[in-house]
Amino acid sequence: MERAFRTTARSAGLPAAVMVGALFSACLAASSTAQAASCKSEPAPSIDWQDCPKANLVLEQSALDGANLFSADFSYTDLRGSSLIGANFEKATLIRSSLAGSKADKANFNRVEGYRTVFSQVSAAGASFASAELQRADFTGADLTGVDFEKAELGRANFTDAVITGARFPMANLARAQLQAAKFEGPLAFDGAFLFLTHIEGMDLSQATGLQQWQIDQACGDQNTKLPADLKAPADWPCASN
Repeated sequence: MERAFRTTARSAGLPAAVMVGALFSACLAASSTAQAASCKSEPAPSIDWQDCPKANLVLEQSALDGANLFSADFSYTDLRGSSLIGANFEKATLIRSSLAGSKADKANFNRVEGYRTVFSQVSAAGASFASAELQRADFTGADLTGVDFEKAELGRANFTDAVITGARFPMANLARAQLQAAKFEGPLAFDGAFLFLTHIEGMDLSQATGLQQWQIDQACGDQNTKLPADLKAPADWPCASN
């Protein structure tokens, strides 16, 4: 295509700069048309919906395994009961959307914007939420085995009955998050995590890694909270009277 265009342009006596500009414009138009067509396509495994506007839609029980959903906008969209295994949601907008009951094992949610997003009963083992904005997200009953929450914003997130075995929270903001009723075995990683008023009442954190005294002093524990041997419970837990 490029060779034919240049030949035609030369025969017409067009300057090189005009040739290049016209070729670039033609390629850009073709790319935009292809993207628009892709955005209008029905949900399907491995579909490319990068940058697509998908807000305020009912996409319940969609099959999107391995789909490229990079930077797509799913604000207020219903994705309940969908199959999202291995899907790439990086930088997608999920504000107030619902993925409840979906299968999203090994999916990439890095850097998503997910304020009040519903992940209840989601199966997301091995998924990554690194640097995601997940304030007030609902992870009730979710399977988050081995999930990476490094540098994630999880203020007031709800992990009630969620399975978080092997989860990592390094440098995550867990301020006021509900961790106390989460289910797990073995160590959890909290290196540098912000635990201001994080609810850890009754949790067995004796095998947790990366915990330091300053983190525990800000958290909300109780007499049943178990800590690593080198840490001690504060004389008065911050939330004891709440």
